[in-house]
Amino acid sequence: MTVTTQALQTSRIAILGYGSQGRAHALNLRDSGLDVVVGLRPGGPTSAKATADGFVVATPEDAVKSADLVAVLTPDMVQPKLYEEVIAPNLKAGAALLFAHGFNVHFKTIAPRGDIDVILVAPKGPGYLVRTEFEIGRGVPCLYAVYQDTTGEAEERATAYAAGLGGARALLIETDFKEETETDLFGEQAVLCGGASELVQKGFETLVEAGYRPEIAYYEVLHELKLIVDLLYQGGITKMLSFVSETAQYGDYVSGPRVVDAATKERMKAILKEIQDGTFARNWTEEYKAGLPNYRRMKQADLDHPIEKVGAQLRAKMVWLNEA
Repeated sequence: MTVTTQALQTSRIAILGYGSQGRAHALNLRDSGLDVVVGLRPGGPTSAKATADGFVVATPEDAVKSADLVAVLTPDMVQPKLYEEVIAPNLKAGAALLFAHGFNVHFKTIAPRGDIDVILVAPKGPGYLVRTEFEIGRGVPCLYAVYQDTTGEAEERATAYAAGLGGARALLIETDFKEETETDLFGEQAVLCGGASELVQKGFETLVEAGYRPEIAYYEVLHELKLIVDLLYQGGITKMLSFVSETAQYGDYVSGPRVVDAATKERMKAILKEIQDGTFARNWTEEYKAGLPNYRRMKQADLDHPIEKVGAQLRAKMVWLNEA
C-alpha cells in the first residue's frame, strides 16, 4: 500500500523548534505540498532563519492555536514547560500532538490532554540527511507510533506526516513510544555515543602510553573508524569483513571478544535496566533542573582529552574534510 500525505492535505502543521530536525521537517513538509507554520519566539536567530527560508513565523502560542497538528521538535528538557505553558492551553480539541522522540510522554513528564491525538514520527537520521535525501528524491526511514487515538485518525496522520518527510519513499516501521524511547536511549549510551567515544579514547590512551606517537594513534583508532562504520552502514558486518584483510578479520575474531566481552554485555544490561525503570530519565531531569553541573564537567573533560588537540591539528591539514 502506498502511503501519501492525503490525511494532512487540508491541515495546518505547526513546527515548534527550528534546529536541525525542525528545519528539515518544515522544509520537507512544505515541499510535499502541506501547509506549514513555524512557531518561534520573535527576535531569535532561528526565527530569522525560518523567515529567510520563506516560512510564516508566528509566536508558539499563535502557531498552536492555528494548527491541526503540532510537531514538538525542541530539546527534550524544555518540552514539559512548553507543553504546560503553550501547547495545553492553546491546542484545539481533536488536533494531533506529534513528537520525534517519545521521552517525555513515555516517562510521564508530559501528560497529554485526553481530547487530542498523540503520535510519534522519528526519522532514523540527522536533520541534514532527512533534508538532503528528500531533495534528491529519496527518504530516510521513519519509525511511527500512536500513543493516543482520540479521533480515529491518529495512525493516518502519523504516516501522512512521515510521507511528507520522505520517509515513505524508504521505509516506515510501526513501533510504540516505549520501544522507540528505550531503544534510542540505549543505542546512544551503550554504542553510538558513549560506547564508541570511550572505545576511541581508551584505544588512543593505550597506544600513547605505550610510547607511540599521538598522531599515529589518532589515525588508527579514530580517523579510520569512519571507513569501518561506512562499510557497516552499507552492508552490515558481512560487507565490512569482505572489505578488510584476512589479518584484520583474524584480529577481529580473536581480540574483539576480549575487548567487548560478557562483562561488557552485563554492564549494557544494567544500562538498559536504568533506562527501562526510569532511573536515567530521573537523573537527567534532576541534572537539568540543577543547572547541568555534572553534564558541563563531563563534557569539558571530553573536550580537553588529548585526542581532541591532536585531532584538531591533523584535521586542519585534511582540507577535503571542510570542502562541503
